[in-house]
Amino acid sequence: MRLIERVGLAALHRLDPETAHDLSIRALRSGLVPLEGAPVESARLRTNIAGLDLPNPVGLAAGYDKNARAAAPLMRAGFGFIELGAATPRPQQGNAKPRLFRLSADRAIINRFGFNNEGAEAIAARLTRRPAGIPVGLNIGANKDSTDRAADFAEVVRVAGMAADFLTVNVSSPNTEKLRDLQGAEALRALLGGVIAARDALPQRRPVFLKIAPDLGDAEIEDIAEIALELRVDAIIATNTTLARDGLVSEGKAQAGGLSGAPLFARSTRVLARLYRATGGAVPLIGVGGISDANDAWEKLRAGASAVQIYSALVYQGMSLAPRIARALDARAAREGLGNLGELTGTGADEWA
Repeated sequence: MRLIERVGLAALHRLDPETAHDLSIRALRSGLVPLEGAPVESARLRTNIAGLDLPNPVGLAAGYDKNARAAAPLMRAGFGFIELGAATPRPQQGNAKPRLFRLSADRAIINRFGFNNEGAEAIAARLTRRPAGIPVGLNIGANKDSTDRAADFAEVVRVAGMAADFLTVNVSSPNTEKLRDLQGAEALRALLGGVIAARDALPQRRPVFLKIAPDLGDAEIEDIAEIALELRVDAIIATNTTLARDGLVSEGKAQAGGLSGAPLFARSTRVLARLYRATGGAVPLIGVGGISDANDAWEKLRAGASAVQIYSALVYQGMSLAPRIARALDARAAREGLGNLGELTGTGADEWA
């Protein structure tokens, strides 16, 4: 980690977490954050998911840059792809503050933002102004007060679909009441059908991904796998934050909201592996949850992922983490004689499941 990054993180951690979050976005936009400058890439790291060419399989998870304010600098931070949002049809304030909590002793975060964002139209306008480069996806959601949440997802596709390289249907956030109910088989089938119909009406096709929760049982995972195969979902992101609080020691562990960070690793990786087995490896999977270093990323790939995403670990390790993980994956693949990391995908699924 660079000295300037270490000093910056220490300063941010003296501030309220949401204030620090906003300041980090401002610092990125102002050029104050040291960045890699370009994605880390090699033949071993190169990955293709749903027709998207990734220079490396290390991505940024949604939730950090909700309003696409820092898309351009994030594209230069060493990631192979990034995901922004979540965007809802109409702007909304989200839940009352405070709503973001550091659990430093657990290397974790709890948030209950509630899809605070400036709305699909404003976010799409920013996305269309981004420079060429790595794939940029948009996480999509529904307004809290919507009377037809499934229709909200399709509306975001209509408004912002052409502005992103892929679209992620987020029915797994725990911070919008009853949103996770949309993961039920019939509700999910109907919702995804509407999203895919809206996507098919766009001038150019955009891959549709689905983001699921880590708190699903085996029967629910089987249902999701069946629907994803039936509707030809382009990829599944496993997983979002958890409502579980197992083993936490930090003072803020009782806060309501979704838990992310290191304690989520095993839970999310088990869901990932079970999903890989349920789909027979036929749907590309993106592993998220608790990745702190290249060893964690390696295990996500073994469990069934074709790519990974990070977010909470950046709070503790800074933006240099993404290129550090990518380089370490490349070095380990070379040591183990892999021509490409794709050869690793799913080789440890049975162990994790």
